[in-house]
Amino acid sequence: MDTVVVGSQPTDLVRTGPDGRRRPGRTEAEAAVRTLIEWAGDDPDREGLTGTPGRVVRAYEEFFAGYHEDPVALLATTFEETAAYDEMIVLRDIRLESHCEHHIVPILGKAHIGYLPAGRVVGISKLARLVEMFAKRMQIQEVLTAQIADTIQEVLKPLGVGVVIEAAHQCMTTRGIRKPGVSMVTSRMLGSFRHDPTTRREFLAIIGSPRSAPHDS
Repeated sequence: MDTVVVGSQPTDLVRTGPDGRRRPGRTEAEAAVRTLIEWAGDDPDREGLTGTPGRVVRAYEEFFAGYHEDPVALLATTFEETAAYDEMIVLRDIRLESHCEHHIVPILGKAHIGYLPAGRVVGISKLARLVEMFAKRMQIQEVLTAQIADTIQEVLKPLGVGVVIEAAHQCMTTRGIRKPGVSMVTSRMLGSFRHDPTTRREFLAIIGSPRSAPHDS
């Protein structure tokens, strides 16, 4: 990712993304937050809000760090000494924090991942990191679920992959229809997890079948 200096201060860096699109610099981003504060009806120069634009921009750097990481490279390193292992590997209850791309409000929940290795086994922390990498982008849950499963299938080439996500969307619980306590369940089943009912049942039994039937994206 290339950077060019527009002004004399580091806060004026303007970045160019991999697709060549210009990304606003920090100064522009903070100015946009000030505009939103004013639009909401408050004074960005009052004591409690003077540092808010900077804090919001720094928070966005954390919330959306996944845009600057490569999920394929993350899974590239595998363990050769476990190549003979051919039973299902499951990592469940991975905490998930993302943001809805429609309203940029939190999606909070958990992800469950299972796969049947075919000679390539990856460290379990990499699976949790993969979830985080895709979650730290503006998302919809169906796409997030598919991205995780498809990347595992593409890189590790296992016999099958299963991903289930259960999450609450604050765009639904704190605004609009305002229905707290509602969770959404999505799944992506590939290979043997899709075509072999026994494998699918074993995976769902291990993770503890979600309270509602998963939607297979």
